[in-house]
Amino acid sequence: MMGKAIVPEATARQAVSFVIGAAAALTVVMLVQYRAPAAGLSRARTHRQFSGWRSSDEQYHRRNGTVRTVHDQAPPVAVAAGDDRHHHEANATLKANSTAAVTSDHLPSTDRQEEGAEEFGGLAAAVARAATDDRTVIITCVNQAWAAPGSLLDLFLESFRIGDGTARLLPHVLVVSMDPAAHARCLAVHTHCYHYTMPGVQMNFTSHKFFGSREWLEMVWSKLKLQRRILELGYGFLFTDVDILWFRDPFKQVTAYADMTVSSDVYFGDPDNLGNFPNTGFFHVKPNARTIAMTKLWHESRDSYPGANEQPVFNMIKKRLVAELGVRLRYLDPAFMGGFCSYGKDLGKIVTMHANCCVGLKNKMKDLRSVLDDWKKYTRLPHWEKHRARWTVPGACIK
Repeated sequence: MMGKAIVPEATARQAVSFVIGAAAALTVVMLVQYRAPAAGLSRARTHRQFSGWRSSDEQYHRRNGTVRTVHDQAPPVAVAAGDDRHHHEANATLKANSTAAVTSDHLPSTDRQEEGAEEFGGLAAAVARAATDDRTVIITCVNQAWAAPGSLLDLFLESFRIGDGTARLLPHVLVVSMDPAAHARCLAVHTHCYHYTMPGVQMNFTSHKFFGSREWLEMVWSKLKLQRRILELGYGFLFTDVDILWFRDPFKQVTAYADMTVSSDVYFGDPDNLGNFPNTGFFHVKPNARTIAMTKLWHESRDSYPGANEQPVFNMIKKRLVAELGVRLRYLDPAFMGGFCSYGKDLGKIVTMHANCCVGLKNKMKDLRSVLDDWKKYTRLPHWEKHRARWTVPGACIK
């Protein structure tokens, strides 16, 4: 009888020893893996979907030990007490320099920082001030006609303020002004403004430019040069035409996989179908060697298509960009990223609305105001009535 009692007792002791040993081993593993955050480095972060590029290119370089640490930052700039503006600009400059250094392994040659420095003076600091913690900036471009009181810029900014979750994105919008009058107006109504002077271009960009005119073409192609420069500085961007109203957060529609995510005028139901027709009035780009090469080849292709703007040229070379450069291209569904060319009827899904397929500033203004009114009415409806809401047909643009 005693022998039989000893066996269960030994088994119990073994079980207890096993549990204690396992707990000790687990504790050791947790201690080894745990890394306490460095003091002073913890900070609140903005929307994590602002850029998916860290999850691909940067993680690759971190796994292979090729992300460099900044050792050669400029020393802190002495600032007079109480001069917050200069202090803010100095910090933004240091932030821009740090970003460019940390992301340098993703970009082409080391000459990129010097190239275009004269043409884009002050851009690095302006982008750093507006960028998210994930180094992404929202950019739009205006001239005097588009920035004038009651014009497109006012509607654009208003849509952010009344949209669902879009007001928090406004601090990350950089308005690029193409003339001094537009810049002055931007400074009066918005926080982040950059005056793009375009050295060597002797044109008047203040008035409304007709679609296809020489001045208009020069303006739209200049935007591409500025976008490329932002990528070279190590920032991603979401470019949006100023005649686009924002009602919800479009970054939720951007996937980490794509190098470039672009809206579409003609969409065949598949976001990966290269047969879709792109609309380059709204697109997101991650900063890496592929996208910098893409914007360079895109701009150089202008000479092959005289008189064409950047959008049809992109459509002509998109397959080449994918085949030769390995660019990962993805299209946005018009049911979410709508426009007058094609848009979803469901206001419960719509994210942005673009006054495309529309010529003339007055026509755009009239129909965009109507769209803005439709959104305001929609937000005031009780939730059980919202499914009935529909857009007013853009009568000035589509007759």
